[in-house]
Amino acid sequence: MTDPPGLDGRSSVSIVVPVYGCAACIRELCDRIRKSMSTLTARFEIILVDDRSPDGSWASILEIQKDFPEVKGIQLSRNFGQHIAITVGLNAARGDYAIIMDCDLQDPPEKIPEMFAKLTEGYDCVLARRIERSHSPARIYASKLYFWLMSKLTKKKIDGSYGSFSLLTRKVMDAFKKFSERDRHYLFILRWLGFKIGSIDYEHRERAHGKSSYSPGKLLQHAIDGLFFQTTVFLQWITLLGMLFAVSGICLAAYLVVQYIDHGAAEGWTSIVTLLLVCTGIILTSLGIVGLYVGKIFDQVKRRPLYVVDNVSESSISW
Repeated sequence: MTDPPGLDGRSSVSIVVPVYGCAACIRELCDRIRKSMSTLTARFEIILVDDRSPDGSWASILEIQKDFPEVKGIQLSRNFGQHIAITVGLNAARGDYAIIMDCDLQDPPEKIPEMFAKLTEGYDCVLARRIERSHSPARIYASKLYFWLMSKLTKKKIDGSYGSFSLLTRKVMDAFKKFSERDRHYLFILRWLGFKIGSIDYEHRERAHGKSSYSPGKLLQHAIDGLFFQTTVFLQWITLLGMLFAVSGICLAAYLVVQYIDHGAAEGWTSIVTLLLVCTGIILTSLGIVGLYVGKIFDQVKRRPLYVVDNVSESSISW
């Protein structure tokens, strides 16, 4: 019997799944993962990271372990967010490879063999690109606008069609774990690492149960965090804007001196008040942007742990 693509007889795989609001579909997810992995290797584990889901996901995980001994459950002490939950799973992963996927069945486990086949072409990790997205038109448009803006700011092409569904080698996993930033974005970290990245296409399906935990407010906050994680271009803009106003002020002062010498004092209360309001608005906006960066520095230098684990339920299999 020949080894499956990308794996040998001793290779092991960890499937990392952040869990939030998906208690009703965890069993189906594990069943489909097991069927997909059975064509690849018997040495695999499913790490379900309960990001303190309010729908009883932890109880579901404990119940599922009775029928799926390959499942390992990790419950966080509170909700830390999807990207921290991914980090928790990668830190716990024992496999030579790691699969990252969502818990809502929008990422089809049946694509895992195809990802391993792609890996054999010499890639260090494989990302899955969504050729069709099941989100609302407004969210899809906002996402395209966001990634267009990110591409312009960072001067790098960023494709928003990719989600967290991905395959990593142990080399990439170990490099990922060296990151200590609190405000993190999983895909941005992978792109920063610079390994050779391959991709496959898949159809993004409807959620099997429940609704997304990302409200418009959370999506906006996530977008802002992504911008500040990826670039410091706003500070550069503030510096350039400050220099522009300084030069404009010097030129205006010189002009007023000439006007005073030639014509005496001139009325101009409206223009003065307008300039004052514009300058004050720019100053306050600039201070706000600098404050956001300083706030993130403050959060980072406190050196608090990225996450706190409340409970761990080990799998009952050994390799």
